[in-house]
Amino acid sequence: MGIIAAWKTQLRTTFTDGDPTIPPWQFEFENGDDLGYFPVGSAVWTVHSSMTPTVAGIRALLLQALHPGAMAGVHAHSSFREEPLGRLANTIRWIFTVTYGSRVAAQEGSAFVQRLHTRVRGTYVDSRGTEKPYSAADPDLIRWVHLAFTDAFVAAHAAYGGAIPGGVDEYVAEWAAAGELMGLEDPPRSEAELRSQLAAFDDELANSDQVQEALTYIRRPPLPRSQRLGYRVLFAGAVATLEPRHREMLGLRVPSLGPIPLPIRSAVRLVLGVIRLGLGPEGPAETAAKNRIRRVSGTAGPRTA
Repeated sequence: MGIIAAWKTQLRTTFTDGDPTIPPWQFEFENGDDLGYFPVGSAVWTVHSSMTPTVAGIRALLLQALHPGAMAGVHAHSSFREEPLGRLANTIRWIFTVTYGSRVAAQEGSAFVQRLHTRVRGTYVDSRGTEKPYSAADPDLIRWVHLAFTDAFVAAHAAYGGAIPGGVDEYVAEWAAAGELMGLEDPPRSEAELRSQLAAFDDELANSDQVQEALTYIRRPPLPRSQRLGYRVLFAGAVATLEPRHREMLGLRVPSLGPIPLPIRSAVRLVLGVIRLGLGPEGPAETAAKNRIRRVSGTAGPRTA
């Protein structure tokens, strides 16, 4: 295997929890008898088929960690210490299923995640020092996770991607369907509603030893040497898009040389371009979904491989 081919395989394993092959579930999006929730060219499809979700995933994990209830569940029930990339792979699978799968696949995938959530229970100490029970199925925690992902997707794309069809309002409105699939009532449907619902959590957020432990793994996951520099750039890019109040709570700073900020945007776009080169112009999940949509809609055109 040549150096380039080996690098591409190594890169793919980062997103598949160590599996050097393309996961079979990505090809299954060709199955189904409906068009899915998001048309080709929609706001969600445009954002999620770009490379900016690579940064958004890091940012979402950082923001989610600030809610003591969400952090307690990850700390007690997640294998992030032993397999920090496993959580990433599972999250990617759910996002891909909702984005590219049929409506039936998206519903079944979300129901599966909801069943897993019912097992995640315990207690946590809130930002006021009061011990409280939690469940990953709690409406407030479901809302917080949805808001963190939505905010991360739009912030990362605004910083490092292109235009969103219909703008941020359209993306938030479309992605509300993902929140509803997870049982969320009244998800935000505009950027203004997203900001308002995020701000409502401000008093509940807190830093802690658990947050800092998780931050250690998010900052330095067990990546191959060839990917470490690129990941440091993406991590810095994610930190740069955080709201200042969230960045301060996490104890993070935008990289700079004294008072001079480093050219994060250019560096992130370069790394994302290299990743796109390694993974190819279109992933197998997107290709499979387009084949299903073409078949269901009766659109003429060659089947893509």
